[in-house]
Amino acid sequence: MLARALIVLLVVLNLGVAAWWMARDEAAPAAAAVEPPAAVEPPAGVERLQLLREAARVAPAPRPSTAATRKTPPPAGDAAAPAADVPAATAPAATAAVDVAKHCYALGPFSNTGKIAAARRQLQPRVARLHVREVSSGKRRDWRVWLPAQADRAAAQALVERITAAGFTDYYIVAAGEEANSISLGLYGSEASARRREAALQAAGFANVRAEAMGDATPTTTWIDVASVAPLAAADGQALGAGVQPIDCDTLPATPPASAR
Repeated sequence: MLARALIVLLVVLNLGVAAWWMARDEAAPAAAAVEPPAAVEPPAGVERLQLLREAARVAPAPRPSTAATRKTPPPAGDAAAPAADVPAATAPAATAAVDVAKHCYALGPFSNTGKIAAARRQLQPRVARLHVREVSSGKRRDWRVWLPAQADRAAAQALVERITAAGFTDYYIVAAGEEANSISLGLYGSEASARRREAALQAAGFANVRAEAMGDATPTTTWIDVASVAPLAAADGQALGAGVQPIDCDTLPATPPASAR
């Protein structure tokens, strides 16, 4: 009986030890999964407390002083130099002047220089662009080549015979008027053609031949072209002694604003 009791006791003890080891193995991973509490960082500027043994192991790195972190300002005399810690600001791109004028007119015609100057003074503060141009009447100016009047009809006839002998056929003798007995040697629509005829006759020995323009000089008129933001009315032209005609803005030269000139 005693032996049987000892055997039962040993079995119970072995089962107890086995249960204890099994319970210990399950608790170990759970304990390992628990993370240590996170270290709390002190506020900025406050040194962290250390144990004596920690100070002996690792010497703390020196913190830069507040004065050292402050950037040195630029010299007072050099206002253009940017601070070391501030990036240089990009200069704003210059904004090109935009011509917003949408109304273009031709004012005129002007034939008096005084009126032109007065009109320009009045228009310049009101318009974005101003251009003065001269316009020819478009009438063709003819030229003539001729020889002055001779002493009489017989002298003029003798001179014509010399001209014919030199190979020139375009001529006639003026029969009456202030230029009677003069010799016309041709009418031309341009000065260049008349000058060529004159040079050819002079080379042939007729030194007195002349090339002259007929009539007065070709008349010209002056107009003032403007580009304006606000439209102009007929009354604006009447105040300047001129008419107002709308024109295409593309025909107006891209000149600077009138007020800037």
